Amino acid sequence: MAEALTEAAVREALKAVKDPEVAKDLIQMNMIKRVAVDGGTVTVDVELTTPACPLRAEVEQSVRDAVARLPGVKKVELNLSARVVGRVVQTNNRRLPGVKNIIAVASGKGGVGKSTVAVNLALALQQWGTRVGLLDADIYGPSVPQMLGRPETPAGMQSGQKIIPAVHYGMRVMSVGFFVEREGAVVWRGPMVHKLLQQFMEDVDWGELDYLLVDLPPGTGDAQLSLSQLIPLTGAVMVTTPQEVAVIDVVRGISMFQKVEVPILGIVENMSYYVCPQCGHHDEIFSRGGGRRLAEEVKAPFLGEVPINTKVRQGGDAGVPIVIGKPDSEHAKIFMELASRVAARISVIHMSGRRRIAGLVAIT
Repeated sequence: MAEALTEAAVREALKAVKDPEVAKDLIQMNMIKRVAVDGGTVTVDVELTTPACPLRAEVEQSVRDAVARLPGVKKVELNLSARVVGRVVQTNNRRLPGVKNIIAVASGKGGVGKSTVAVNLALALQQWGTRVGLLDADIYGPSVPQMLGRPETPAGMQSGQKIIPAVHYGMRVMSVGFFVEREGAVVWRGPMVHKLLQQFMEDVDWGELDYLLVDLPPGTGDAQLSLSQLIPLTGAVMVTTPQEVAVIDVVRGISMFQKVEVPILGIVENMSYYVCPQCGHHDEIFSRGGGRRLAEEVKAPFLGEVPINTKVRQGGDAGVPIVIGKPDSEHAKIFMELASRVAARISVIHMSGRRRIAGLVAIT
């Protein structure tokens, strides 16, 4: 006589389904929220670690296959949901209590398109259905206000003395550029930069966010060090162009983050190549492949290539980033894929219990 189909049998079968990126099964990761058996119909509720999960279809098929192999199963119903995993707020550092993940977007040198990547990456994460904020930490050269255009709601002060961030395309944004004249120069020493960043962390009402992206200035200066001291960064996305002079500077940036124990989420190669819209000819203006080689060298994930495209530049100049202005374009799809990979990397870091110490990954 065949054994009766039970919830326990289904859960046991699901122990064979491992997350494709973490060496744990879905039961261990608490991703199976409910199992119901009604005759030959089995219903499974699965909670993903981010709505931007790039392996969503693979997880779904693996669950269906594992359950369908059980004797007596005639139908498998699967309900997928998502909840972004995040940091535990430390008792000794309660800054940004409602923000689950803080992502630094950095580069070794200027002119590599870091802010363009940061803005479109933030909007892409939001398009995936997550709650996103963007902090422009480039005090001396804030470009985020220009790239996002006129806000739906401008930044201002609340009666409770909290600073209300501006809202652009439904996303909370803060920048020193909101408070200085466009042509005015910010002439501050390091301690003042630190104090302003601290104010952006403590006095801005960021609310509840899944991801807060921080667009850092180029280099390894005061802003980078202040940020790593003020808050526990989830990780850093490094932006480079393929040419060797940019890659060398990114190596220095990676070294700095490793020294302050910030994981490298991955490397983005911007301006990888140019495709002529008329004839389709590829031209590798700044060479190609430098970012991928660097990722292999430092053992960091390579998140992808972003080719040069006039529409990306036009969108930034006009305050309508390509992810918003042309969501069906190839470039918008590239940024959506980048966002998915970044979200997946963050989930892996949280779910695998890894942390980075002096450039080495340790298991906790």
